Amino acid sequence: MTDMKTSVTSESAQGTLTSNLELDEQAPPSFGHAMHKLFEFDPSYVNFNHGSYGSLPMPVRVACDKLSARIEANPDKFLRIECVHHWIEARTRVAKLIGANTDECVLVPNTLHGINTILRNFEWHEGDIIIETTTTYNAVSRAIRHLGDIPPYPQVSTLNLQFPTTHADILENWREHIRRVTSEKSETRKVVALIDAIAANPGVRLPWKEMVAICRDAGVWSVVDAAHSIGQELDLNLSEAKPDFWVSTCHKWLFAKRSCAILYVPERYVSTFQKHNIDRYTMGWARNQHVIKSCIPTPRNYCSPRDEGYKGPQSFVNLFERNGTIDYVPFLSVNAALDFRQWLGGEHKINEYTHNLAIAGGKHLASLLETSVMDPYGDLTLNMVNVELPIPGDIKYSNEINKLLINTLLVEWNVYAVPYYHNGKWWTRCSVQIWNEISDFEVLADAFKDACQRVVEFAK
Repeated sequence: MTDMKTSVTSESAQGTLTSNLELDEQAPPSFGHAMHKLFEFDPSYVNFNHGSYGSLPMPVRVACDKLSARIEANPDKFLRIECVHHWIEARTRVAKLIGANTDECVLVPNTLHGINTILRNFEWHEGDIIIETTTTYNAVSRAIRHLGDIPPYPQVSTLNLQFPTTHADILENWREHIRRVTSEKSETRKVVALIDAIAANPGVRLPWKEMVAICRDAGVWSVVDAAHSIGQELDLNLSEAKPDFWVSTCHKWLFAKRSCAILYVPERYVSTFQKHNIDRYTMGWARNQHVIKSCIPTPRNYCSPRDEGYKGPQSFVNLFERNGTIDYVPFLSVNAALDFRQWLGGEHKINEYTHNLAIAGGKHLASLLETSVMDPYGDLTLNMVNVELPIPGDIKYSNEINKLLINTLLVEWNVYAVPYYHNGKWWTRCSVQIWNEISDFEVLADAFKDACQRVVEFAK
């Protein structure tokens, strides 16, 4: 927040910092375990799962607490007059980070909320097609299935993605799948493709920009699930990548307060697609924002064509400005989170450390477990590394086995990295952050050796 300075609390579970010391008045700790003093983890917890729920830095939490106190001092004044200025600042700063215009970006509670907003604003017709992959996030896939279960029953087309693989193979299969789906497409049939920027499980980077370009050439709408992108993927530059829609979570890798996400919907595209999607164009220009007729829930300023004196729909940004009473602190915490990241040294410095540690740590963990990494050349890996677990492949996934792994890791060892079953093998996804060091992988290896042995015994 522009008029609220971020400070550090006097004590934490890991150490002591000078009370009320401004961030710009001290140097940040070194990356690694020294960073624990800026987070409020249980001292014995080894956290390799920042990617699921995020982890709030103490300086950001303090800024949030101050903001909450300010709101409660005069809720009417803040929510009716002051809030919008902080909201615009947060959108402006995030827009700059992702290479977009401010009024192409709004804040929503989470990525799933944003994707549902997009998909449920399309005017579906019989014969329309939604494309997903086998690695589409499960809740997103369920939302797609639900749309296919209700009138007018758009069809669902699934591309099988199995890892390990390469970007070249992904693009070849994606291009062929798009060609096959669109080969019989009429001029009025709509095709919408859901693309992962970074898949959740496996935690791998996809060539999403190239996949978007393939969609664009084929006249297919692209909806990018970029939940793990902001704060982990550098130099996004959405104005050049040109996705039709893009959503990313700010409380994961960006360090905002849980929960908050950015929804990007571009204002204009050049008219090279006019021959493909006639419902996208007005006066030769595409305005993707016209697709979003209402946010979720529908706000009080929604304009219906049936309203007397109707002058057109409400603007995209204004739809999201006030759609019900919510806690705005997570949305506005983006400002404090960006201040914190700048204080640490910026996006490139942060991600250089976490990426290099992910590569080295993944190899070290695989060596200790006597298995292998999913991505031996590092082409698919940003800050999440996937390592095979020592569980025989004939032990298939079950809720009981999954719970046994989770309980052993969290309750018995107080360490966690996501275990999952993919392509006939058991894996773990390790989300590597600025507080991790190579020795943490050794703790994780001991925990997984115990957990996997319990699974083998259970499966006998």
